[in-house]
Amino acid sequence: MPPRASINARGLLLSLGAIAVVGGSLAGGWWLGQHSRGANTSSSQAAVERQADQLRQRLAEGTASEAEQQRLVQLLLVLNQQEEATALLEQLADQQPKRWQLRLLLAELHRNNNNRSAAERELRQLLNLSPDRIEALQLMTLLQFEQGRGNEAQAQLKAQIEKASKPAIQPQVLPLGLLLGDLQQRMGQTAAAGATYTKLSADFPRDPRPLLALALLRQEQGDTKAAQEALAQARIRQPGSKDSRLDRVAASWGISNLRQAKPATGATPNQRAPIPQGTTEPSPETTDRGSEPRSAP
Repeated sequence: MPPRASINARGLLLSLGAIAVVGGSLAGGWWLGQHSRGANTSSSQAAVERQADQLRQRLAEGTASEAEQQRLVQLLLVLNQQEEATALLEQLADQQPKRWQLRLLLAELHRNNNNRSAAERELRQLLNLSPDRIEALQLMTLLQFEQGRGNEAQAQLKAQIEKASKPAIQPQVLPLGLLLGDLQQRMGQTAAAGATYTKLSADFPRDPRPLLALALLRQEQGDTKAAQEALAQARIRQPGSKDSRLDRVAASWGISNLRQAKPATGATPNQRAPIPQGTTEPSPETTDRGSEPRSAP
């Protein structure tokens, strides 16, 4: 069986633009993972508890700032006080409705606590206000997949892509397409995923992400040559870039000469990069695969 692309490589694809980073100390769901690690020593545990008690007191007195309330959420998660953290985050999200990041993080927390219905409810509130919010769409797609509703998620994404492609292709088609391709891949529809990435590559000829996604797919399929070709073409789309993420993927595959890759003879920066060999326009598959998809931000 061909080796699967590494989780780190998949994370790199997302970090290339499919996920926007939430600012401040609540960035990227960082705090959701803190409670699982816990305090390293009894003294640090005691220090966390003292700080949490101080912030609770300020909250009760009505003097806690927004930053202090967010810090208290972090500390409560570190202390594994899930219910209190959830209640506080719900309060913050209601008080600050324009800060969509809070409701997104609340949805992540609900999912982390296996309360998928509550997570979906929060996400629908976000999507009612902003249907193209990719961070919310990512988590909604994941929830639907986990509940055996992958076909429903696909239909919704395809409808949004079609809407954003008329009369001309809009920028949001790219992250929506990357999300669709990932869902198709997770459902075992590798031919459909390859077709999705290939079309995105043609529609966005200067962006490396569709080719990186295609490279990861080909690597999963055991087609190292096609994966290396797609990765090299992605590099061509970033001439002189200081972004090292493509090179990190290449290094994980033992490719040492990615930076030396040259455009095809006669190519110019404005021309579309050639589609890697071995890529065809296949028909979608319908077999589901029960592996765990990667989560959102």
